Amino acid sequence: MSKTTIAIIASVSALTGAAATAALLSTRERKVLTAPSTPTYGFPTSTTPPAPISQSPLSSQPISAPVDPSGLFQYGFPGPISDLNPTPSTTSAFDRRTRNPLWVAEHITPTSLSMSGGDRRHSYFVEDTSIPSKFRARLQDYQRSGYDRGHQVPAADAKWAQEAMDSTFLLSNMCPQVGDGFNRDYWAHLEDFCRRLTHDFPSVRIVTGPLYLPRRESDGKFRVSYEVIGNPPNVAVPTHFYKVIFAEDGKTGGNVSLAAFVLPNKPIANNKPLTDFLVPIEAVEKASGLEFASKLPEQRRMKLCEQIKCSILVREYADRQKNLQGKAPERTAPSLPAA
Repeated sequence: MSKTTIAIIASVSALTGAAATAALLSTRERKVLTAPSTPTYGFPTSTTPPAPISQSPLSSQPISAPVDPSGLFQYGFPGPISDLNPTPSTTSAFDRRTRNPLWVAEHITPTSLSMSGGDRRHSYFVEDTSIPSKFRARLQDYQRSGYDRGHQVPAADAKWAQEAMDSTFLLSNMCPQVGDGFNRDYWAHLEDFCRRLTHDFPSVRIVTGPLYLPRRESDGKFRVSYEVIGNPPNVAVPTHFYKVIFAEDGKTGGNVSLAAFVLPNKPIANNKPLTDFLVPIEAVEKASGLEFASKLPEQRRMKLCEQIKCSILVREYADRQKNLQGKAPERTAPSLPAA
């Protein structure tokens, strides 16, 4: 796929939504990357310079190199370093450059949502001190910024214990989000949709994160442009947000119903169909540089929005607090596994 095509995919996602994005995606086989069994942090444990033998991509013969670029590691590994941060209710990777998470994963079940050990009135927004000071988001960055501290994993999904709910208030679980019309409205309806999935599925996993997508400007060229809040400027304002959903049938080796949604960080009318924001998972992967289901065999994959009706239930904020789950999404006729 050409660079131009990739740029068009991203811009179409930003401007026209899922339908055009899906039409432009190629069916090219994805390269599967295998992550190490245990995460590594910081610098390599050994500073011994490697042997000065390298393999040139232009030659099939090993060459003796007079230089050792990897010798830099004796002074430290530059990065990038994604601060992996497991908490009772979330697991996340942090982007030190934007001061936002790269992704935040959560797991909800009917049992976890039925518990009420946490009270939001006792939770407070706090800076994540596990992130090095010079890279972390700060409370003062959001002051008078015009943006909400937008949860990536909502507090309502972690009410099973106070510690679990408290961990959702770390700023490493936040991104600047437009308030009225988005964070307090359509985005909240999407979060509610995810919770209601537990009426049909015994286990639901959700990955949420920000995107910074290009848009075509008046000169016809594509550019990525986003605001940075704070004084001095510190936290990037995402142009879009994604949610990738894994709805599990609860059986060992069973089917997993998948869906991915990409929403612009701006007010969205409540009458906008949720399926307008449905995109192939590959579109999110291309835009984010992440991979979400590389180890999930094709024969176990189902399309979520062919299993249930993907739609939001519009309710006012006060009503949402009274009933966090609401009415279950409507189930549709069974379908064949996704191609």
